[in-house]
Amino acid sequence: MGLLECCEGLFGTSNLYQVLGVEKEASEAEIRRGYYKVSLQVHPDRVPDNEQATEKFQVLGKVYAILSDKEQRAVYDEQGIVDEESDTLRQDRSWDEYWRLLFPKITVDDIKAFEAKYKGSEEEASDVRKSYMDHKGNMDRIMVSVLCCTYEDEPRIREIIEKAIAAGELPAFDAFTNEPEKKKAARKRQANREKREAEKMTKDMGLVDDEDSLKALIQARQKSREQKMDSFLTDLEAKYCKKGGKGRAGKKGKK
Repeated sequence: MGLLECCEGLFGTSNLYQVLGVEKEASEAEIRRGYYKVSLQVHPDRVPDNEQATEKFQVLGKVYAILSDKEQRAVYDEQGIVDEESDTLRQDRSWDEYWRLLFPKITVDDIKAFEAKYKGSEEEASDVRKSYMDHKGNMDRIMVSVLCCTYEDEPRIREIIEKAIAAGELPAFDAFTNEPEKKKAARKRQANREKREAEKMTKDMGLVDDEDSLKALIQARQKSREQKMDSFLTDLEAKYCKKGGKGRAGKKGKK
């Protein structure tokens, strides 16, 4: 299966820019940040023993490799095709090593510090409003897409949206204002299921049975978060990030 088909199957779009959550006109730095934001959520260190997460991580590496190469990006922009047989996409490449060359190893403390700063911030509120518009008020998708969000955050997320609707900043989508109770109940059941699984993993792995460990495992089992860590990542890039390498052009595959 080609890269574009893999993107469609794993991320719901064959548009490489959408996969990284950036615009077509994005700068190199914005593409780099987009890659980091999305790939961090499915990195093997963060979501171990998860086959789909590993596959997503590998595909994200290929997407970034294409868009960070000026020649291949130009071909993709102009013709909608990618170079399936180039060195950039060679099958024996270690995408984990590639990732580590681009970015430093981020610690759990780094992630916790970001979460503490992010939750309750204007950045989070802005992300919630954007997600609400992107998903037309669908709370299932909003709860998946907002960063650092678990079921316990839902009342707070709803409050952000309701205040924005009352202030005339957001339209009142029917999917939000008249969400069926059975959908809310299904979301709660899913959250409880994830909590039980995380509790079992905590016990099986011999981890400390505290709130932070349990929460980390719950978040690790949830779907990839789609949107921003801009402030955090910009700070990290300024301190740590190295410049990535380039690939070579070769035979092309159709979109």
